[in-house]
This record gives sequence, C-alpha cells and structure tokens, in this order.
Amino acid sequence: MDLILMLLIGLAAGFAAGKVMKGGLNVFGNLIVGIVGSYVGGYAFRVLGLAPTGGLIGQLVTAFVGAVILLALVGLMKK
Repeated sequence: MDLILMLLIGLAAGFAAGKVMKGGLNVFGNLIVGIVGSYVGGYAFRVLGLAPTGGLIGQLVTAFVGAVILLALVGLMKK
C-alpha cells in the first residue's frame, strides 16, 4: 500500500511540476521526476534546515519542490 501511495504522490507532484514548469515530460517521465523529486525535495529541505510537515500534504509539497528542481535542471541541460 505504501508503494501505491508513493507512486500516486509522485505522479501528482510530477504532473503539477510539469504544468508549473511549462512543459514537463510524458506521464511516465512525470512519475519518475515526481518520485525522484521527493528525495531531492527532502534533501533540499534538510540542507536548508526546514522540516516539512508530516502527512500526505507534506509529502506532496516535498515531492513537488523536488520535481520542480529536477525539471529546472533538465531544462538547463536541454539548452
């Protein structure tokens, strides 16, 4: 059940980040970016000394921030 929840959060975060960053990737790419983004976002929050709130919303915000960071890096690499 945790795996399914993680995939759904990753998909939602990747989809939202793709919309915010004007473009994004296909559905599978957004899922991967959202999942990896959750780790990147968690790391970024720890480095900044911020602790995202627990629960579903906290996980979604963390994954979204990480996915936006990843999509920004991908955009820079494409140029």
